[in-house]
Amino acid sequence: MHPELIKELSVITEEEQKILDGKDGIDPHLYTEKKELIVDCEKLLKKGKLIQVRPHTRFVRFPKHRHNYVEVIYMCQGSTTHIVDGDEVVLEEGDLLFLNQNAVQEILPAREEDIAVNFIILPEFFNMAFSMMGEEENMLKEFLVGTLCGKNEMTSYLYFHVADILPIQNLVENMVWTIFYDLSNKRSCNQITMGLLLLMLLNHMDKMETGSSRFDKELTGVVLSYVEEHYKNGSLSELAEMLGYDVYWLSREIKKRTGKTYKELLQAKRMNQALYLLNSSTLPILDIIESVGYDNTSYFYRKFKEKYGMSPKEYREK
Repeated sequence: MHPELIKELSVITEEEQKILDGKDGIDPHLYTEKKELIVDCEKLLKKGKLIQVRPHTRFVRFPKHRHNYVEVIYMCQGSTTHIVDGDEVVLEEGDLLFLNQNAVQEILPAREEDIAVNFIILPEFFNMAFSMMGEEENMLKEFLVGTLCGKNEMTSYLYFHVADILPIQNLVENMVWTIFYDLSNKRSCNQITMGLLLLMLLNHMDKMETGSSRFDKELTGVVLSYVEEHYKNGSLSELAEMLGYDVYWLSREIKKRTGKTYKELLQAKRMNQALYLLNSSTLPILDIIESVGYDNTSYFYRKFKEKYGMSPKEYREK
């Protein structure tokens, strides 16, 4: 990050000075008027704003809390330790942590040289970003959207190790710079930048951790990425061999963590891809069926009608 921006973000705030002067803990009234510590966007966002950025409060343990907004934390320098739904997450320089409104978070005290910024974001801010991700159904997109909007009950956070991905670092720094210095046209600039950031993150799902189990931390993005890339000829046994796991164990874990079997994930992707091709191309239906990995035409027709209530031809005509 640019030294000038680091310098500005390192300035001791009024809140931090009171803590250094001996105040015990945070002042909850800065964050909410309620008894339960649910950080309120109305306390941190000016009226009419959809996004704001503020430096993370250092020198104090931030007690367990939730938000009524989406929070994105970017580690500019140093490190911070977060306990998210009982899971310890250590953010290092260049890391990104996305938290939905369901996440319960506690943050251990940060040192003066540990500089992080918190993006306070209302869900509607993501509308343009999601539209930029295209109309084609994409399980990675659905996973990301569900998590950010709080619809994915099993996933309260997404943690990306992306310090070595320069385009992502540049996009985040651009957003921080635009908001922090209150540049003109910042809403449009940052909504477009967020769209580009999410698109870039979709290309690096292997850098993602989520949840509390080993499977969630290491495999969620990998499994979904494999299905996305190998939906035509991929197999569970090949995936298990590639990852070094027992095929039966992997099968159980996929069902446990996604709510779907590998076969159901595969079929959903194939159907979504067929739907996309029916919408966007003039390919013959038989060619589409083959291109998405089905060699049994009658099976495809039966499954398509079960899912959409009509034949592929009727869908295309509509």
